[in-house]
Amino acid sequence: MTDDSSAQPGSDPGTRADGVKRGESGAKSSKSKSKSSDKDVRKHFVLDTNVLLHNPNSLFKFEEHEVVIPLAVIEELDRFKKNNDETGRNSRQVIRALDRLRANGHLFEGVAWNPTGGTVRVQRAQPTENFAFDLTHPDHRILNVAYRLKAEGLHTIFVSKDINARVKADVLGIAAEDFEHDRVDADWLHTGYVTIEVPTEMIDTLYAERQLPCEQVEMLSRVGPDGEVIKGGELIANQFVILVDSRDPSHTGLARRLADTMHLIPVSGPRKPIYGIIARNVQQTMALDLLLDDEVRIVTMIGAAGTGKTLLALAAGLQKCVREERFDKLLVARPIMPLGRDIGYLPGDKDEKLSLWMQPIFDNLTYLVSMRGERGNEPDGKNAEQRIDSLVATGKVVLEPLTYIRGRSIPKQFFIVDEAQNLSPHEVKTIVSRVGDGTKIVLCGDIGQIDNPYLDSASNGLSHAIERLKGQRIAGHVTLARTERSELAKLAAEVL
Repeated sequence: MTDDSSAQPGSDPGTRADGVKRGESGAKSSKSKSKSSDKDVRKHFVLDTNVLLHNPNSLFKFEEHEVVIPLAVIEELDRFKKNNDETGRNSRQVIRALDRLRANGHLFEGVAWNPTGGTVRVQRAQPTENFAFDLTHPDHRILNVAYRLKAEGLHTIFVSKDINARVKADVLGIAAEDFEHDRVDADWLHTGYVTIEVPTEMIDTLYAERQLPCEQVEMLSRVGPDGEVIKGGELIANQFVILVDSRDPSHTGLARRLADTMHLIPVSGPRKPIYGIIARNVQQTMALDLLLDDEVRIVTMIGAAGTGKTLLALAAGLQKCVREERFDKLLVARPIMPLGRDIGYLPGDKDEKLSLWMQPIFDNLTYLVSMRGERGNEPDGKNAEQRIDSLVATGKVVLEPLTYIRGRSIPKQFFIVDEAQNLSPHEVKTIVSRVGDGTKIVLCGDIGQIDNPYLDSASNGLSHAIERLKGQRIAGHVTLARTERSELAKLAAEVL
């Protein structure tokens, strides 16, 4: 991708396909400029179907430039609009937006949607001689539109979430970009904690007085995720701090900045096992601290396989719902993304389909409610399966696919969304907006294992939520870094 493909009028380097301005807008050019100059400056973003299905508002993310929708995209949206899923809903939303624009003019001529000159235009595909690809394929007809615009001398950029489509565009000499409006920098994603070297007496003060002023710590240098030393900076709400004695590295402390205060409070973890679970490392201690804090209403957790994300969330949920009865029920949901197959392809009725797809949840629940998981409990004559059936029958535990979450209001529940890395930012927003009074929601997943073909570690909804929610009073996050499932699982995570 060249710098030229991401330049904004009147500035350098300018705007990428995220529509975010990087300099002073050049849209207010004087009328004295020639038409050829305007033609060179104005960008024409040709959007692929997958961009609109990923974010239906992408139509209006390109400020003063022109968004071109090939007619083949309209045909594909028509095919998706009947789907009873997120793609269907997004397709219908785009079609409704285009229909509203028709009231302001003809779509084939371009319709202005903002005062800075931004327009949306539907472009007919016209056969091009010596075009490298077969035009009977919808994707190639979309590329043909971008090819013709470029041939006319227009500053054309093809925007697609399909890597192969971007490669084909490059073959044709067309600038191609991913849609980056909701992307985050995965390499610098908020981890939820920092490590800081401090004097010995600072750790002693933390535990003796049960608090420590943030300003005393913020002025000190900290160790970044890659081991680099970073000069002091502000601590954000619910961020954890690992305090390391500058004279004795084995002498450490763990604290969290209490929301709405300028103090760190010590974190020692639960004194008793949580449904048979005890934190095995410092990150798991952080996770349990957030999960068991009723003031933190949304918790995000990421980590590789075996780091304990789902198990910790379920243990905390059972503790809060079954033992403490702080919530009415434990609701666990997973997105239906089994490598492109829908739940309808699984055998059996709805309950049987669901039991197969939710098997990873059942595996964790089986451990937690078994005698091995509930250490110290008196036996009640029931095996693990019977206990789970009892929890489900009484409504204390509800397992659902996310397909049935939309449109609901979820009050006073401990709500866990597993495998959230397979959700788009729009889907995460839709789910979190379902949360009612008294509900706590936990989003967990592994951004390194994404099955959705149009999402990656930087554009998925879980990463998006982590970055957008950091520093909020009722939000907390922790990145689990160490595999604890088994010695073999740890070895696989490190060397395979």
